[in-house]
Amino acid sequence: MKYYAKKGQMDFGESIGVIMLDTFTPFIPGDVGNANTFSFPVRYEKVEGLTVQKMMKEDDLYYESLLEAGNKLARHGVKAITGDCGYMAIFQEKLVDDLKIPVFLTSLLQLHFLKHLIGKKEKIGVITANSNLLDQRLLQTIGIDESFPIVIKGLEKEKHFHDFAIKESGFLYKQKVEEEVVHVAEKFVTEHPSMKMILLECSMLPPYAKALQDKVKLPVYDYASMINYVQSGLVQSVY
Repeated sequence: MKYYAKKGQMDFGESIGVIMLDTFTPFIPGDVGNANTFSFPVRYEKVEGLTVQKMMKEDDLYYESLLEAGNKLARHGVKAITGDCGYMAIFQEKLVDDLKIPVFLTSLLQLHFLKHLIGKKEKIGVITANSNLLDQRLLQTIGIDESFPIVIKGLEKEKHFHDFAIKESGFLYKQKVEEEVVHVAEKFVTEHPSMKMILLECSMLPPYAKALQDKVKLPVYDYASMINYVQSGLVQSVY
C-alpha cells in the first residue's frame, strides 16, 4: 500500500473532527469534549468567542467562524465533522453544503433513523439541556417537523446541571448531576407511557446514559452513539 503526505498536515489517524463552542465547563469521560470517551483518536477545534447564546442568534459573523473551524479540521485530515452542542443544528444545512466532507453537528439527526424503530403510536423521549431553546423552529432546520413522534424534557431547572452546563460555574458534581438526570428520566417515562426509547440531546449527557438506562430500562442514544456509528463507516474493521 502506498501512503501520501498532505501538505500542512503534521498528524494522521484522526477521522472525526469536533467543533467546540467557547465554554467554561469541565469535560469528563463520556462527554464529547473528553478524548477518553472514544476508542479512537479525535481532533478538536474551538471557535473562540462562540457561546450558545451567540450561536442561537444565527449571525453570519459567527457562522463564518464555525466554517473556518470546520475547514481547519478538514485541512488536518479529518473525514467527518461533528459538534459539541445539539443546538448547532441551526448550522447543519449550511455547513454540510460548504464543507466537502460529511457533517453531523447534532445528536438530533439520529431521530430520522430512530423513528423507524418504533410503532406508529409510540414515542421517542428527547432529554435536552434547555427545552426553551429546543423549539420547533430549531428542529425544522434538520427536517424534524411536528409529525415526528417525539416528546421533549429539559434539564434547565435542575440545580447542579444548570450550574455547570448553563451557568458555567466551572465545576460539576458528577454524582449530583447523575441523580438529577436519572430523576428527570424516571418522571419523563412515567408521564409518557408510550415512550420506547430516549435520545440525550446534549453532548454533556453521555456520562449519565448508563445510570439512566439501568433505571428506566429503555434503549438510550446520545452523541457518543452517533459518533461511534459514523466512525464505524469511516474506518471499517477487519474480520
